[in-house]
Amino acid sequence: MTPDNRPTPPPHDDEGPLRPHVYDGIMEYNKRLPNWWLATFYGAIIFAVGYYSCFEWWKVLPNQAQIVNAEMARIDAAKLASVANLSDDTLYAMSRNPTIVEAGHATFLANCAACHRPDLSGNIGPPLIKQKWIHGGHPMEIYHTVTTGVKAKGMPTWGPILGPKTISQVVAFVLSMNKKPPLN
Repeated sequence: MTPDNRPTPPPHDDEGPLRPHVYDGIMEYNKRLPNWWLATFYGAIIFAVGYYSCFEWWKVLPNQAQIVNAEMARIDAAKLASVANLSDDTLYAMSRNPTIVEAGHATFLANCAACHRPDLSGNIGPPLIKQKWIHGGHPMEIYHTVTTGVKAKGMPTWGPILGPKTISQVVAFVLSMNKKPPLN
């Protein structure tokens, strides 16, 4: 020990000079940090700025709330799709689920848009964005009309072709484009 209670420095190797301070009896060499450590440190800073920018400034990536909402919609869609007995309330709930409505929209564009137009304004078939319906405007009536068709007016029977799950998605899409009628 030196007179000022500092440990005596070990003999010098080729490591360079020692720093003048001592912590817990440990003396350290006065050397530059290794390049790999500096690259990791600066890389972490650049990554943090880029990560923050993608989420907060540019909004390129979905935030946590959007991810949770999308997952909840997917779970609700799976629950609603597994319902054995369809009802008006179930079909209305399906019409408020974006996952089901999106699937129904794709099916509608592929099968129904030729007669009812993509904006549901009607062409060969009647418009589907109104409150007065020819064959009933309640969800189960719409479901029945799509399933059995209207042979007198040229609408095919979609039940065997699409199946109940896909028909309920199409009905949910049509209902999503209409406001819910008041209950009588």
